[in-house]
Amino acid sequence: MGVLAAAQAIGAGAALLIMILRGDGVPTLHDTAWAVAAGTCGAIGLAALYRGLAGGRMGIVAPVTGVLAAAIPVAVGIALAGLPGPFRILGFGLGIAAVILVSSADDGSTGRRGLGLALGAGTALGLYNVAISRASPAGTFGVLVVSRLTATGVVLLLARFGRQPTRLPARVLPAAAVVGLLDMAGNAAFIVAAQVGRLDVAGLLSSLYPVTTVILAVVFLGERVTRAHAAGIAVAGAAVALIALG
Repeated sequence: MGVLAAAQAIGAGAALLIMILRGDGVPTLHDTAWAVAAGTCGAIGLAALYRGLAGGRMGIVAPVTGVLAAAIPVAVGIALAGLPGPFRILGFGLGIAAVILVSSADDGSTGRRGLGLALGAGTALGLYNVAISRASPAGTFGVLVVSRLTATGVVLLLARFGRQPTRLPARVLPAAAVVGLLDMAGNAAFIVAAQVGRLDVAGLLSSLYPVTTVILAVVFLGERVTRAHAAGIAVAGAAVALIALG
């Protein structure tokens, strides 16, 4: 919880600095409401995801969370903008399949608790993407400030009620800072993508992050690529190509 809270707070500080440098105004009431909703959902989703993974239930938590986080923005995007072309529909299906493949883990983990955490994490993260995309185009970084501060407060409350430590060792702070900055940058890119294009496309493509994680683990950590991972990477490439064609 300490790393998550620190990353959210650092992301809020970075977004505030960029907002000031850009000369952006204070977020409107409309943007603030969506930002608070997004921050709350994001904090709950990440807390449930980390709790599930820490409990050794990766085989359930990772794929279910990934699919829901991708499917919810896709469903809402289609409801708002109508059905996309056939290439994109096929790409959405392949994208969800890719998330399942690269998130799979042969650990034999089962249990209702793992499934419950996965459902909660995936739903909350999917709703986060929907809420954060509703911000006004001119208020991106102001929205990120509010959502990050909200998420920090929610994480601290969850830690308090769960009696979990939040103090972060000094040696971990640089890593938490990198996580917070990259997460904030990724969210800013997602907001812009959802505003200039379709929410379903932005939501699905952003949910392919497990593919990038696997590739980076292979390149920098020398991890072995399983057949499921290799298939997932190939399917993800096909999904991106189809969505681009559509």
